[in-house]
Amino acid sequence: MIEHVTISDLGVIERAELELHPGFNVVTGETGAGKTMVVTALGLLLGARAEASAVRSGAAKAAVDAEVATDSTHRSVRLAREAGAWLDDDGAAEAAADGTGDDGDAATRTETSLLLGRAVSAKGRSRATVSGRGVPVSLLGEIGSSLVTVHGQTDQLRLKSPAAQRRALDAYAGEEFAGLAEAYRRRHRSWLDQRAELEEITANERQRRLEAEQLQQALERIDEVAPQSGEDEELKAEAMTLENVEELREAARVAQTALSGPDAAESVGDEPNAVALVETAAQALAAVADQDRELASVHEQIGSVSSLLNDAASQLGVHAASLDESGPERLAEVHQRRAELDRLTRLYGPDVDAVLAWAGESRARLAVLHSDADRIEELQARITEEEAALREQAAELRARRAEAGERLSAAVGEELAALAMPQARLVVDVSETEELGPHGADSVSMLLAPHAGADPLPLGKGASGGELSRVMLALEVVLSAHDSAGTFIFDEVDAGVGGKAAVQIGRRLAMLAEHVQVIVVTHLPQVAAHAQRHIRVFKSSAETDGDAGAFTASDVHALDDGERVAELARMLAGQEDSDSARAHAQELLESAGQPVSR
Repeated sequence: MIEHVTISDLGVIERAELELHPGFNVVTGETGAGKTMVVTALGLLLGARAEASAVRSGAAKAAVDAEVATDSTHRSVRLAREAGAWLDDDGAAEAAADGTGDDGDAATRTETSLLLGRAVSAKGRSRATVSGRGVPVSLLGEIGSSLVTVHGQTDQLRLKSPAAQRRALDAYAGEEFAGLAEAYRRRHRSWLDQRAELEEITANERQRRLEAEQLQQALERIDEVAPQSGEDEELKAEAMTLENVEELREAARVAQTALSGPDAAESVGDEPNAVALVETAAQALAAVADQDRELASVHEQIGSVSSLLNDAASQLGVHAASLDESGPERLAEVHQRRAELDRLTRLYGPDVDAVLAWAGESRARLAVLHSDADRIEELQARITEEEAALREQAAELRARRAEAGERLSAAVGEELAALAMPQARLVVDVSETEELGPHGADSVSMLLAPHAGADPLPLGKGASGGELSRVMLALEVVLSAHDSAGTFIFDEVDAGVGGKAAVQIGRRLAMLAEHVQVIVVTHLPQVAAHAQRHIRVFKSSAETDGDAGAFTASDVHALDDGERVAELARMLAGQEDSDSARAHAQELLESAGQPVSR
């Protein structure tokens, strides 16, 4: 709902601030006072075209700002956030999203305020903002139109499109219908997915066959080589060893001689070696180890060293011998194997492990490609079965829509009779279509026959602005309990009516305001008396500075009880000070359920 509106330098309005009621708000004033400027201002927030002529004479720009309260889950809030607007509930929304809110419910709904703004310069340039963030006018219009609906002579009909009419009828059809419609949508999505898969398989059959042949050849090449995980790194290390065998063997023998001498089986000769020297040290300490704890400890350490040196010398001997056994034949085998693996890694991955991973994925893909024929047959059977089931569900939806359409037509007809259009008929046409759409296999059209004998025509055609506003009022009253949408603005809803019909229009607007916010521009006191907030536009004239001419300006403010009686008296008799007119105004308010102090 719209909570607050500020209008600056728009038309005859120099500056106006409006606090609006969540229910029924009415705007009145003398002819030419600028009542429609309020609707024009709100229209700018809905993306209406901005004209430089709308800027008040002498002003640099006109501006309209509105604070709108809505549910944090509303589409308008999502659009605002996507545009970068910072909203006052962002922290709470984030907490709810991650489950850290007070109730831990991620789906918690909170109230959010959106600040919508539109400025028009005297040169015709326009600027739009949402909660302080500059946005394209089209986005402002999309956000505003999702919150506010205008019915009037420059109609932005909420139910103008076939899709909107279908949504309204579906909402009116009730919860049981909603369950059937959701079941249909789920099956329809599955049916579309299966059709897309079948189309992809059959349309690319040649490419898929070629892909299968290429994968088969590649896998056969890999299987022929039969690489093992980590084999390339092992062969690389072995090749380095074989290519440097003489140097490695010489190093091993020199190290072995240094440790244990030319022949490890002989005792130490003239040339010292590590094992013999360590053994000499051990023998020297062995004789006195029982006389000194420190020397005993060192003796144990030297014993460990001696054992390690003997083991190392033995390993060097064994390794040197193995190097002697290796020859150029093995090196040739290693080079050949590495060349085979290199051919695979150049084609299928940076190393052998990557080649093996690619082979695993390719085998799975090849299995899918080889099953194309079976899959095509399976999909064709399932698609045929699903389509038959969908058509049965679509027929059920169509029958229920037709039944709901009859109920809606009858209910709207009763409302239209009370709104001085007794001969008008709303026709809800539900026609079968060949195509299975996401919502069924039918099209919904709401048609209006405004007079007896008139052919039903689409909404918006064949009816005057006032008639169309009354038709939309009747529709919204009937639909509001099932499909309410934010704020409704009615302009000219009372055109061409008076007396009892005007009272009925006021009552219907009050009924609608039980579910949504309603703003009405009217000249009928019978309508204005039903409002919960009465706003008057005042017109005044003043001399201009330095010139003999004059300018007209308007002021807008909400009326208190006494001012409201006076305004209704003016609307009734043109004499706000007349006792009889004021008494009649008081009676109107009381009959409308809006008593005020006398």
